[in-house]
Amino acid sequence: MVSEVFSLPSRLLRAPAAAAEAAAPTPSPSPSPVPALPRQLSILRSLFFESVSCYPSSIPWHRRPRAAVIAATAWRNVEDDFSTESVADDDTPTSIELVPVSGEQEFDRIIAEEKPVVFLWMANWCRKCIYLKPKLEKLAADYHPRIHFYGIDVNTVPQRLVNRAEITKMPTIQLWRDGKKQAEVIGGHQTWLVIDDVRRMIETEIESIQQSI
Repeated sequence: MVSEVFSLPSRLLRAPAAAAEAAAPTPSPSPSPVPALPRQLSILRSLFFESVSCYPSSIPWHRRPRAAVIAATAWRNVEDDFSTESVADDDTPTSIELVPVSGEQEFDRIIAEEKPVVFLWMANWCRKCIYLKPKLEKLAADYHPRIHFYGIDVNTVPQRLVNRAEITKMPTIQLWRDGKKQAEVIGGHQTWLVIDDVRRMIETEIESIQQSI
């Protein structure tokens, strides 16, 4: 009898708690957190922006301290790799291989298109061309399928075609439309700077086409 008297309050306390727990809504699963930059990348990112903010845009990169250029180049490369991993599950391609051009007739057929096309003039012995090609293939994915990117090895096409395109240095990136060369970028500097110049060249051409419509 005594045990029942002392056990009664505990049962009464447990009952409302159990009822409240049963009536409580089931918490919905929290959304997956957005992947954050690792600590090393965050440090590298801060170094990059520090190297940029310390010098006005009027000072060209080749006149800035070498440490600033290295920090900027390293961050751009790491940023590209990290962004590629972040969108790896997306259906959008992150890189599109440059379509090789093997002859003058094929070149004429490509440049006859109404929409802009981009050519990378390169050679297998050109180290800068080798470094630039994968970066340009990532850029090609950004403009797919509006703009097609092609690669031309100067050693596998007639010299007449090389002279016709007025290729004097490599790598050279040209933009053609309606059978005419519209602009070009000669890639003699840092790879990520070349990509920025090529992107600017493409955006300028797209804006020109939109204004003419």
